[in-house]
Amino acid sequence: MEVASDLLDRQGPIYREDTAVFVSQSGETADTLLALDYALENGALCVGITNTVGSTLSRRTHCGIHINAGCEIGVASTKAYTSQIVVMAMLALAIGSDQISTQPRREAIISGLSSLPSNASEVLKLDSEMKELASSLVDSESLLVFGRGYNYATALEGALKVKEVALMHSEGMFAGEMKHGPLALVDENLPIIVIATRDACFSKQQSVIQQLLSRKGRLIIMCSKGDASAVCPSGSCRVIEVPKVADCLQPVINIIPLQLLAYHLTVLRGFDVDQPRNLAKSVTTQ
Repeated sequence: MEVASDLLDRQGPIYREDTAVFVSQSGETADTLLALDYALENGALCVGITNTVGSTLSRRTHCGIHINAGCEIGVASTKAYTSQIVVMAMLALAIGSDQISTQPRREAIISGLSSLPSNASEVLKLDSEMKELASSLVDSESLLVFGRGYNYATALEGALKVKEVALMHSEGMFAGEMKHGPLALVDENLPIIVIATRDACFSKQQSVIQQLLSRKGRLIIMCSKGDASAVCPSGSCRVIEVPKVADCLQPVINIIPLQLLAYHLTVLRGFDVDQPRNLAKSVTTQ
């Protein structure tokens, strides 16, 4: 995985035997297109994933996937983000379709994909709960979001949404790095969201929660349904329960409450949800 602008800065190694996949909602992101030119010059097979038919990205790549999420009006991406996760999971399934050893996992993921709409509808019912949570956070100056494994991306995206639209300082962090600095910030006033849904990292997230609680942290924990007592036995934390799906698809479900939280924080703070300050829908400059 590479950040397009950083790949260009480092002139990272790309060879003609490589396949490079470029992801852009608009298909016009300048950094991504320049990285695409760099990959094409080096002879790589270039694949595009975009939401915009006829965009520069879709025209310049050798092949690709239109995510078909529909026109996104707001500057801060929501449905394009979740659709990109689904499309990339499907791409991985297609690439690995000839491996018999992974067949049970493939079938579990495919089953999870078909159940995503009903699970997303279920998690959208948390809207009023997220509005209540937003009202308790509206006067906070900062927000930390800890994630791990697949949900490190969820932590980054959730914090980015709060940053973009609510204009509130927020940071998505890798939970494994908590002791290397962020732990110094923990007190009873700083709100911290910990994503601890059931996956291979669950026991490690339980440990993180215990360490934060021992420092009197103000915790909001996202967990799988039925796990409230496992993540917070003392009952002193705010818990958000979400449906459990295949681990690689869980970020699609987990990001929705954080998107709702960012929306309600923005409204309560009196800002425009669709047009955040200083941001444009398509970043066409470096």
